[in-house]
Amino acid sequence: MILFSSALEAILKNKINMNKLLIDVVSEKIFLMVITKDDIYNITKENTKINYEKLTIIIKDFLNSNSLSLDDINIIYVNRGPGSFAGIRNSLSFVKALYVTRKIDYYCYSFDDFKDQKDIKYENIPNLCDKFKIKKNLIKPIYLS
Repeated sequence: MILFSSALEAILKNKINMNKLLIDVVSEKIFLMVITKDDIYNITKENTKINYEKLTIIIKDFLNSNSLSLDDINIIYVNRGPGSFAGIRNSLSFVKALYVTRKIDYYCYSFDDFKDQKDIKYENIPNLCDKFKIKKNLIKPIYLS
């Protein structure tokens, strides 16, 4: 029994210590956040067509500025809308490519998924995805018509 509890403890500790990347490009600003064991980093950029095309570079530069790389990211949370078609398309393409090439799992969330939650903070998105049972590695974008 001790062996089992030690293994479970290690799994739970690893889940807590995961580096999480949050990507939200559905509104007026591109918002990125990294949650590590010790810190939370975030950045906003103007949401323009040029920045959509440079999303990969923006994410890479953001991670580098915080002494991180894509190799340090364990899981990604990406806003699936509703919002800008181009922003959603580009962010989901980026996340899907990371899943295929690096096996980084992701969650596609929408603030609409978190019923009756008020004043949602980005740092709470991972816990809300767990609470509301958002499915891992499932893409269901919500575009504005």
